[in-house]
Amino acid sequence: MSNRILWLLTLTAAGLAIFDSSAASWPESRSDAVKVVAEIRRVVADDGVERLEKVRIGGIDQWVSIRGSDRRNPVLLMLHGGPGWVSMPTSWYFQRGWEEYFTVVQWDQRGAGKTYAANEPSVIAPSMTREQMVADAEEMVAWLRREFGKEKIFLLGHSWGSYLGLEVAQRHPNWLHAYIGIGQISNAPESERRGWAWTLHQAKEDGNAKAVAELQELAPYAQGAAPVPLQSLFKQRKWLNHYGGMVHNRRGGDAEAAAIKLSPEYSDADVAAIWNGNDFSMEHLLSEVLTLDMSSVRRIDTPVFLFLGRHDHNVSSELAAEWADKLAAPEKQIIWFEQSAHEVMIEEPGKTLLTLVQQVRPIAERAGDTAP
Repeated sequence: MSNRILWLLTLTAAGLAIFDSSAASWPESRSDAVKVVAEIRRVVADDGVERLEKVRIGGIDQWVSIRGSDRRNPVLLMLHGGPGWVSMPTSWYFQRGWEEYFTVVQWDQRGAGKTYAANEPSVIAPSMTREQMVADAEEMVAWLRREFGKEKIFLLGHSWGSYLGLEVAQRHPNWLHAYIGIGQISNAPESERRGWAWTLHQAKEDGNAKAVAELQELAPYAQGAAPVPLQSLFKQRKWLNHYGGMVHNRRGGDAEAAAIKLSPEYSDADVAAIWNGNDFSMEHLLSEVLTLDMSSVRRIDTPVFLFLGRHDHNVSSELAAEWADKLAAPEKQIIWFEQSAHEVMIEEPGKTLLTLVQQVRPIAERAGDTAP
């Protein structure tokens, strides 16, 4: 063996020894683990932005996380689902790539996440209405446009957030480069009926007598205009999740829920309050959400992109595609995610990033709203 090769091997071994020595201390607590995640995702780009702050929206303090490698990039606001199912505390997993191409804003809505923890629930309870939530979304978009000096931003709505996003897109198309829907709500009662029928079919195919009996007890399910009773909904969702209708080839969102604990944006108290906020939001909003029918929306005067999970039976992607086929918009694309159900950005984060960069961002590029 030549001296040169021996020298290179010696240097490599020395480097590994140094690396192993510094990495020998493993996280022993949530605090330690969160510090690791926070440091590896810390924005260090010269023109980057990394903010975690309260903004006065709708008369109360509401929390946002704003992150990106170049503040001159287009702004993308994500509207989380639920109601109450916040995306900020899992964004450390799926969002980092987005931040190189967009200034990404995660917002904990009224009654959810850090915003729930920052406000007295009894004080905000009377304001937990669909109308107020839409007004908050409008005000948040307006604030971001002012804060970053942008004529337009991108708006991404997930599940319940897709209702809010669609409302903003209808009312203020000139504020948006485009609207992006994930887990898009179209006709909620029909989506519930299809989800129940699919789940019952899976249970019969599986020979699961308990699931079949519990699901058949719910019949007729989601009939008429009345909202589905929440206890019936939860029973249906138990088995729908079991058969992968929420997360493809998984039995529900347990992995996502566990990932919340690693969120650098969330204190121990915030993590502890998440489920209270989720329950609070569902109590005040979910029944009404289950009656939403957006099928009468036939035109949106801004580009529309739907990221649909092929296996989404939580909010029917098949039904969303049927609605979108009849929708008129300046530009419209339906992108199917073949290995996803309802949590597209978590189930297929790579394809989500590529689609945002290759299909969506060029709209801002053509408008001159990108870093040089």
